[in-house]
Amino acid sequence: MNLHLPARHDGTRETVNAGRRRVVIIGANGSGKTRFTESLISEMEEKAFRISALNALYRSLDPDTLPGSIDRLFADAVKRSTFLRDDVPTQFDRLMMLMVLDEMLNLFAGKVSGKEPAKSRLDSVIKAWQEIFPDSRVLYEGGRMLFSRNPGESYSPVKLSDGEKAVLYYFGAAMYAPEGAVIFVDSPGLFLHPSITGIIWDKVESMRPDCTFIYTTHDIEFLSSRPDNLIIWVRDYDATSVSWDYAVLPPGSPMSDDLYMALIGTRKPVLFIEGDATHSIDAKLYPLVFTDYTVRSLGSCNKVIEATRTFNDLNSFHHLDSHGIVDRDRRDPKEVKYLRDKKIFVPDVAEIENILMLEEVIKTVARTCGKKEEKVFAHVKKSILGQFRQEIRQQALLHTRHRVKRFVECRIDGRFTNIGQLERHMTGLVDEIKPRQMFQRFCNDFHRYVAEDDYSSVLRVYNQKSMLPASNVAGLCGLANKDAYIKKVIDILRHDGPGAERIRKAIISCFGIDETQASAKPTISLAQND
Repeated sequence: MNLHLPARHDGTRETVNAGRRRVVIIGANGSGKTRFTESLISEMEEKAFRISALNALYRSLDPDTLPGSIDRLFADAVKRSTFLRDDVPTQFDRLMMLMVLDEMLNLFAGKVSGKEPAKSRLDSVIKAWQEIFPDSRVLYEGGRMLFSRNPGESYSPVKLSDGEKAVLYYFGAAMYAPEGAVIFVDSPGLFLHPSITGIIWDKVESMRPDCTFIYTTHDIEFLSSRPDNLIIWVRDYDATSVSWDYAVLPPGSPMSDDLYMALIGTRKPVLFIEGDATHSIDAKLYPLVFTDYTVRSLGSCNKVIEATRTFNDLNSFHHLDSHGIVDRDRRDPKEVKYLRDKKIFVPDVAEIENILMLEEVIKTVARTCGKKEEKVFAHVKKSILGQFRQEIRQQALLHTRHRVKRFVECRIDGRFTNIGQLERHMTGLVDEIKPRQMFQRFCNDFHRYVAEDDYSSVLRVYNQKSMLPASNVAGLCGLANKDAYIKKVIDILRHDGPGAERIRKAIISCFGIDETQASAKPTISLAQND
């Protein structure tokens, strides 16, 4: 079926094909997505059917006036049945009474005809309920619907949890939608645990294969549970002109829906980072440094690079700026420049732990802890240079291996018509790469850094996660251990005083950008030099 979407700010309208039977309208709170949905409903005439657990469970005013709605069906049933009360407080209760009434009429019809009663709506609901909650049975006794978890015990729907009521409501309400209806679902994840939300709606959709489902939500997790859907992103609403800023996501977008949708509720620039969102230092540190960004953890550096590239390729669609951050690791200046040209921030230290060892970071923590910052840093610097001196050959070998690997990856991609050509090509690689000479150059450079007390250069090339605890920086600052030191850095940034500005400035400078470039600007120009 075709959906005729409301007017945009510029007066244009769009028609989209909802043949996939599933549409998600998503947007931030206050973006106008609910009004957008209501505009669609007004165009549907008698095909629209509305489902809202919040309205059904708690709101008793303003009954749903759509033709075929639960409230209208119940009102009609009250007129026909003398034993139905007309003061039932919620739509949930009205739905329960409708299902029980239909079951009674179905049983009466079976007795009159002498035939086995036809399958009722309540039968479908009970079957779906027990598939989701196999330990909970639904009973029909004396014209009442009851629930039981233990033999000999039963209770009414009133005693169900909000989540259980929502599931029962979704199953029951869907069965009352008109044939071929467009079912509009408001906040479909409300009251449901994320682990079962997708399962619930898969079941509802399977119960009504004739219907089209349009979900309105700001819930990213719900969106990721609805694969292969048409997505309408509502960004803004103008009440004066009754128009919207919205976009229909391009089909076949290479970016996963859950990642893409994690970003649409914000107008901030986007910053993709490595690590996980819960435990990594990256996720704790970078949102407090790059405060004008929406920070999103993606895991590996490859995912960061790919997401930044893809997101920026779609810039004409979403108008959001995007950058990434990856550790420098053992990348050479050419690799770093390539990434920075692609809007990937690369620090002038080897990895995230080294950022915590920047001179200004150490001094700020020491001062905050009441220690003499120059003395603390001098001890830490001496310790780090000493550690590095002991590992120069090992570190040089690791850098050599990385450089050789990158070189071979580039050269081995050549096209060869037979195995002989490949063999000849590989035979000459050692002479071409000269790994021993490369290794010696790294050793010479590293020895020079130590001889010249070049602490910054050591941080740039030294990949060693034990550096922080081995340097005793925590103890010198009067802190218990490495974790306490990291927590102190985070706490200083979070309180946003002079210490936070000092740390933030040092870290931003470490990325080769200045503070104005790291603020919320539409576009950030990265430093082109390494």
